[in-house]
Amino acid sequence: MSRQSPDKIGEPGVSDDHGLPVSEQRSSNMRAVQSGDTKPELIVRKLLHAMGFRFRLRRADLPGKPDIVLPRYQTVVFVHGCFWHRHTCKRASIPKTRTEFWEAKLAGNVARDRRVIEELRALGWRVVVIWECETRSPLAIAERVMVATGRACTNPTLPAIVCRAIP
Repeated sequence: MSRQSPDKIGEPGVSDDHGLPVSEQRSSNMRAVQSGDTKPELIVRKLLHAMGFRFRLRRADLPGKPDIVLPRYQTVVFVHGCFWHRHTCKRASIPKTRTEFWEAKLAGNVARDRRVIEELRALGWRVVVIWECETRSPLAIAERVMVATGRACTNPTLPAIVCRAIP
């Protein structure tokens, strides 16, 4: 089977790497998938900023380009999508079409996540993973970040439960 030229792959009606036709709808869906500045990530960033944390985004010099880096606290935060990183919630279902492809793809994502976390810990970084479905509970996120950094937030306008001191 001859392969399509790389500039043609992904165009509607042209076969993808697996010889399957790519529909206009699939092309549109895949173009819409973001790697950064996602809604869950923006929620976490807004919360951290309100808590008084200052951070950097996607530092390329660190393994895995963490979503949020708190350099002062030697802590990184990954905001994982439940589907793409295989959380145990209902959002992590396997698509009904091309299941072998998706199982391999998503298993590779999980393996990479484990490897990156191990590399970061070996370099002395603390790692916090926040799942997309957990962004509905800002109090839980705040508590996990405060525990990881050993710091309470400094914003007096946030509820006391968020800003309580860490024992």
